[in-house]
Amino acid sequence: MTNKNEFIELSIVLPCLNEARTVGICVEKACQFLKEHKINGEVIVADNGSTDSSVEIAEKKGATIAHVEQKGYGMALRGGFAAARGKYIIMADADDSYDLVNLMPFVEKLREGYDLVMGNRFKGGIKKGAMPWHHRYIGNPILSFLGKVFFKTPANDFHCGLRGFTREAIEKMDLQTTGMELASEIVIKSSLLEMKVCEVPTTLSPDGRDRPPHLRSFRDGWRHLRFLLIYSPTWLFFYPGLALFVLGSLVSLALFFGPVDIGFRYIDFHTFIATGALVFLGINMISFATITRVFAFQSGLMPVAPKFFHLFKYINLEKGLLAGFSIFLLGLILMIRALFLSPNFEQIGFSASVRLVFGGSLALVSGAQVIFTSFVLSMLGMKAIGSSE
Repeated sequence: MTNKNEFIELSIVLPCLNEARTVGICVEKACQFLKEHKINGEVIVADNGSTDSSVEIAEKKGATIAHVEQKGYGMALRGGFAAARGKYIIMADADDSYDLVNLMPFVEKLREGYDLVMGNRFKGGIKKGAMPWHHRYIGNPILSFLGKVFFKTPANDFHCGLRGFTREAIEKMDLQTTGMELASEIVIKSSLLEMKVCEVPTTLSPDGRDRPPHLRSFRDGWRHLRFLLIYSPTWLFFYPGLALFVLGSLVSLALFFGPVDIGFRYIDFHTFIATGALVFLGINMISFATITRVFAFQSGLMPVAPKFFHLFKYINLEKGLLAGFSIFLLGLILMIRALFLSPNFEQIGFSASVRLVFGGSLALVSGAQVIFTSFVLSMLGMKAIGSSE
């Protein structure tokens, strides 16, 4: 369709694994679209090791074949993106479920300057039998809602397989995933990189395959959810940890000095022990949130530096150690006070001894956690990163 030196505006990439029944139809429709709208483009079939006649059929219909050896939906797409020469790229499945002759809304938005154009099947229409009920009413809505909350993206259909983006945008994303979660990675990174994103309605039809789809509902649903959580340590660790820390600290501080009447009953040292555990759990979760966010950026999983990096100009290893040792020292003082008030705690009473011992223990382990976290963050080089912001 094109020669190597010719400018290509659009590449249509179709991942393929044993799609002999439908890949030819998809290539025909994609080529028809390019011809009808006079778009200089190409159709690339990213073959992921088909053992049927998919490759031969796709070539015969006019597609360029990109052979991708490493298995996985994400790997097939990444291989197709790497082979694509177009200024814009549109990806779609090779199962004839998407309307490949009506791609102009995607192209128009890309020409307007959008970095990512998402298809929305819920707005465009889902034909009878095209999507299982648990995908339509449970899986997709829940995962898309969580994605919008976590990453503040305008996309309402996170897992639509029909979407377009610029070559520059996909290169900036530096995609890492190999499986179905690549769909989420594209949306998440577009949000983190503050790209210009919009969505257009598209239709979904029953696929034309005579075999079960490669998608496994619960396995791939969990992989998407896991990916959303991993890419949002703020929601996975920080917010829950902060809530536990604040709640546990307030109640623990009150109970350290004695029982508290909450109206319908007294709460005492038993509750103190329970809320103290919440305090330590909260501290750990906040530590994990900070460490994982820094590590994710350092390792390239997250494309932008955390917003709290500027704090590292003022909070260094020494200050972290000072805070940790201060908390640790407080715990040590409480333990020593309990020990010297009475060798067997009988004179100060069981209730008071429990408060001193547990309060001291909580301060000891909390101070140690702050010290260890400070060392780990220092090893990750946060000071250098913070000074470069």
